[in-house]
Amino acid sequence: MVDDILRTPGAVRDAERWTAHNYHPLPVVISSAEGAWLTDVDGRRYLDCLAGYSALNFGHRHPQLIAAAHEQLDRLTLTSRAFIHDQFADFCRELAELCGKDLVLPMNTGAEAVETGIKVARKWGYQVKGVPAGQANIVVAEGNFHGRTTTIVSFSTDEDARADFGPYTPGFTVVPYGDLAALTASIDENTVAVLLEPIQGEQGVVIPPEGYLSGVRQVCTDRNVLFIADEIQSGLGRAGATFACDHEGVVPDMYLLGKALGGGIVPVSAVAANSDVLGVLKPGQHGSTFGGNPLACAVAIEVVRLLATGEFQRRSVELGQRLRNGLEALVGKGLVAVRVRGLWAGLDIDPALMSGREACERLAARGVLAKDTHGSTIRLAPPLVITEEEIDLAVARLAEVLAG
Repeated sequence: MVDDILRTPGAVRDAERWTAHNYHPLPVVISSAEGAWLTDVDGRRYLDCLAGYSALNFGHRHPQLIAAAHEQLDRLTLTSRAFIHDQFADFCRELAELCGKDLVLPMNTGAEAVETGIKVARKWGYQVKGVPAGQANIVVAEGNFHGRTTTIVSFSTDEDARADFGPYTPGFTVVPYGDLAALTASIDENTVAVLLEPIQGEQGVVIPPEGYLSGVRQVCTDRNVLFIADEIQSGLGRAGATFACDHEGVVPDMYLLGKALGGGIVPVSAVAANSDVLGVLKPGQHGSTFGGNPLACAVAIEVVRLLATGEFQRRSVELGQRLRNGLEALVGKGLVAVRVRGLWAGLDIDPALMSGREACERLAARGVLAKDTHGSTIRLAPPLVITEEEIDLAVARLAEVLAG
């Protein structure tokens, strides 16, 4: 077929012409999806092995989530937090119970959840811990990805995310990820929180050493510092448990949640913590026009109920083991390292073969969609509804790419 028959080339050109180039997407133009499969404007199908960076943990158009959205669309979509709506309390209660926390503060995007966590930690530091005004400090990790707001990129170590966006927000100390001694040494009397991803997704699914998270938990307890776990990508079933922290039996003081919480339908994020932490906020001190809106809450309630069954956590473990077995067989055959936790994998390709971008382009040509990061590394994060056969298909296509 020539370009004037296919719709994809023209749609790609239009996107390039009319949008800011803050992304460099693959030249694939999706028009419909269901489960683990996407279909483009020319009718070609692709196996989705990215799942919207974990926003689509339950697959595309999960029937239970779509039904909840349809029902809510026919009744009420937005009130603002100036009023209470009939979905709000149920969402907050059921999510709080899932997290084992007293309170939930709903927002929209992951970055908003992180910003909320930062604000709450600082206020807690001043009002509860007694840190002098304006002196609060938060410890973060190298290689972090918590979002792209001005404050968040101020403590990013990725120059693409950070460069030319200064002046930067002070109040953060950056330490090597996985280095408990360095983290401990960085804490002083003005430290109010440690903010970490239990698994660094954007960095390439980097899993910290065993015992690191439990060590962080103990240090934070000993030094009267909040442990904030950014589980926006790693949580809600992705890593083989409800939360990635569960692998070490760790309960942080504050969960930051997002992505999958909206079921791939609407943006939903939340902060979950106990009342001695979230209770520092008073009316007028923080908010969001769309945070906790009726449509978002209706969908997120069903997300929490899906997770409460444990089915998706079990699928993540079982299917993740199948994915691990397939990928580890390719080490030495084009892959130099593999990191897998649940149904989430980071793959380091031999840079002498190709870049991560080239690998993803070749996978797309074979009907599998994935995302590169940092040179020759790619990430696989398929929806948790993927089947064994579909995992085998993805691994087989990757093997073909690596074989050239």
